[in-house]
Amino acid sequence: MMTLPTNSTDDTLPQCVVNDQMEPFSVLYILVFLTSIAANLVALWVFIHSYNDKKSINVYLVNLLTADLLLTLALPFKVAKDLGVSPWGFMVFHCQVSAVVVYISMYVSIFFLTFVSIDCYMQISQSSRLFRIQEVGFARLMSVTVWLLVLLIMVPNMALPIQDVPERKFLSCSKLKQEVGLHWHGLAVFLCTILFLNASTAVLVSNGLVLKRLLASRNDPEQWRHARRATVNVTVVTAAYVVCFVPYHVVRTPYTLAQTEVITPDCQTKRHLFLAKESTLLLVVLHLCLDPVLYYYFSKAFRQRVREVFRSRRSRRDSNTIPSQ
Repeated sequence: MMTLPTNSTDDTLPQCVVNDQMEPFSVLYILVFLTSIAANLVALWVFIHSYNDKKSINVYLVNLLTADLLLTLALPFKVAKDLGVSPWGFMVFHCQVSAVVVYISMYVSIFFLTFVSIDCYMQISQSSRLFRIQEVGFARLMSVTVWLLVLLIMVPNMALPIQDVPERKFLSCSKLKQEVGLHWHGLAVFLCTILFLNASTAVLVSNGLVLKRLLASRNDPEQWRHARRATVNVTVVTAAYVVCFVPYHVVRTPYTLAQTEVITPDCQTKRHLFLAKESTLLLVVLHLCLDPVLYYYFSKAFRQRVREVFRSRRSRRDSNTIPSQ
């Protein structure tokens, strides 16, 4: 257990340092960043050249891509801060800005993954009573609402004033917050957890109903031949959602209670909570590498564009290998 002296009130008072062993996490974050930036830039290029604004699901996927790119761009700031190699001002910037961007992007992604699941159920159910939900105008309205809601909850974490603390190699962002900042942070975590629970209910119910309809076609060999692949896709998407987001929210509540000093565990417990939070946050970040697969399976225009690119490259390669007469 590592402790450092604090200069706040008494130089002999030990300070509990929980984030002094971040090297393994940073290596994994760098790998995720490199994979994500490549995959999402390709996805951005494909969407620019194939975007179909007449389908609501494409609106949701483009917003999901925007959130993923924001989260990807915030990762280098987190890595530099976690390794303790960045200047003090850079570390403070991460705590005030880029760390908040990580959470903004996370919850925006959760919402749009929820909308994608609901939209898929709407396509299968083909209920005329629910037709308006699939209108592009409604999708755009919901997209604006999601961004405004998440920003309303999260932006105060950027704007509220911070306190001066002595410079140190390993900075815990909560140490910068004044009392009002800690209270808002706790409230923001509580509100986002409630939103996550509602979104997760919608995802599990929608995907469960989709699977029920798909599995009902097993008695018809012709229908099942087409439905079997969709069944696998929906199952994998649901499992990935649960693995990426549920563990983090299980850990986040006790970790935040310790951060805001609602509970006061000993230093060893704080370190365990921090490591659990970082491990589950890494699972959250992994969805950056999985979302481009969603674009391929859920956007017909995206899928067609990717296939066209590969076909054109294959034809050029084949033409280059034909020997000249």
